[in-house]
Amino acid sequence: MNPAQPTPPAHPAQAAKSVQPAPSAPAPCAPAPCTPEDVRRVACVGAGVIGGGWVAHFLARGYDVTAWDPAADAEQKLRRLVAAAWPALEQIGLAEGASPDRLTVTATLEEAVSDAQFVQESAPEKLELKRDLLARLDAAAPEGVVIASSTSGYPMSEMQTLAAGAGRLVVGHPFNPPYLIPLVEVVGGERTAPSAVGWASRFYEVAGKSVITMEREVPGFIANRLQEALWREALHMVANGEATVAEIDASITEGPGLRWACMGPMLTFALAGGEGGMAHMLDHFGPSLKAPWTRLEAPELDRELYDAVVRGCEEAADGRTIAELVAERDRGVIDVMRATGRLAERRTEGAAK
Repeated sequence: MNPAQPTPPAHPAQAAKSVQPAPSAPAPCAPAPCTPEDVRRVACVGAGVIGGGWVAHFLARGYDVTAWDPAADAEQKLRRLVAAAWPALEQIGLAEGASPDRLTVTATLEEAVSDAQFVQESAPEKLELKRDLLARLDAAAPEGVVIASSTSGYPMSEMQTLAAGAGRLVVGHPFNPPYLIPLVEVVGGERTAPSAVGWASRFYEVAGKSVITMEREVPGFIANRLQEALWREALHMVANGEATVAEIDASITEGPGLRWACMGPMLTFALAGGEGGMAHMLDHFGPSLKAPWTRLEAPELDRELYDAVVRGCEEAADGRTIAELVAERDRGVIDVMRATGRLAERRTEGAAK
């Protein structure tokens, strides 16, 4: 989730409502040039935190990666990000032949995707930018190559409106950092060919991801909608002086977060019902759903709340730099993955040569 701004743009789910294209049949998708198992060359367009995380992930899985980003200093920042992520990736386990040296940063978008067998787009969350960029990628990428967007909220139906080859455009929504968090949510748009969705899902699995293939578009997808609800409630608590940033974070890391690392909220609540399971839990706690425990409407992000959240995070960091916090987070995630047996599952496939 991006840092809060004093005057934030509309939430992706809200912005998407401004354009409602007429339903249409899925566009035809040319046969993919290779199977998901045979992919060797991946292009990453957009090299910020998410795009750079994808680059690190694909490199660690043994792929050749070409990357492009319009920023003047994009290559230096990208290579620093990969270098910072590599120790964590070494702990997870690298695919045979994996190396940062297999990264090529190109001068143009067209050069980046000219021989790609899969394309991952990770541009900023601006709808018109996404539309234009996906149309450019569709025009430049080899025929049949699947193009996935890392969008965190826009439905593909809203982004594929300018692309002639919309049938090959899918959402491949990762979680930060993509090189470490396994989940990716895959879903097509109204004009996406079902074969492209299936191909992308299988490719991500081969590339070491845990995949949810969604049957329908939902603004914000699944996990983002859940964490957005928690985020809004946290902001309300800070705004009303009900809890500090440190207390909010501790309430998760020392409480439900420990359970969620092993079991999701639904099954966790089922256990709260004892031998009666979810049915008993709903009978016993169902009435509390009407209690004033949550405020799902977002609070006004005024200067006071903005400053309180930023100041609280600075205090919680306690002098640690962002780089130090990233390393600490990565160590913690790896420890949890190791403790829950997930590391072995991520070492099974990839583009090993």
